[in-house]
Amino acid sequence: MKAATSPFEFCAASSLTRISGMKASSLDEFLESMRHCSDATIFNHTFQSLEEHHYLTEGFSNDFAQWALSGCNEPKLAERMASLDIRQYPRISDLRADLVRILEEHLAGSPGSAARVAFAPFHFCEAVTIAVPTSWKASTLQEFCEALRHVSIHTIHYHFVTARLREPLSENDFSYWFKHGLGLKELSDRVDRIDIYANTLEGVRQHILQEASAWMPA
Repeated sequence: MKAATSPFEFCAASSLTRISGMKASSLDEFLESMRHCSDATIFNHTFQSLEEHHYLTEGFSNDFAQWALSGCNEPKLAERMASLDIRQYPRISDLRADLVRILEEHLAGSPGSAARVAFAPFHFCEAVTIAVPTSWKASTLQEFCEALRHVSIHTIHYHFVTARLREPLSENDFSYWFKHGLGLKELSDRVDRIDIYANTLEGVRQHILQEASAWMPA
């Protein structure tokens, strides 16, 4: 079995939420803040919020859409914001542009909703991720699968979702290593296509193991 030149190092990761100081009590304030908040804030309320969404049975997977519904009672706006597939964005700036466009179009069609005070304000926050190496490393696909069976779902989130904060947002860490470390481009592509909306993080783990097993000798 082929061994990679550089092993894959699994990291334990945890996120600390930092309040940015920006908040919105109406949709017009929300739009203005959306234009000027940091990229890390956009990432936190879209990519990072997926981790929490995996423990929920209701609601939208991004915080912006959830507030549009619960804070402003704007279900159509919420649905449009939630419909954005964050996997399709190579840069945070592109995702921000579409979120701003959706808000602008909604307010143009419903100007009376712009200044209406929300039930509760939206606080813009950044997620500061702290990662440290675990004892799990892999130089072969077999070693990778063994480690993946044991690491926490927070480690999976860090390598499969949070990795996309490192622009361009084109690949997760697992797919990058499969392609560049083991030369398994097809496996890399198949893992990168795993739907992070339709699966829990535990489901992501099982899908990766299933895909990888097809490339190991019987």
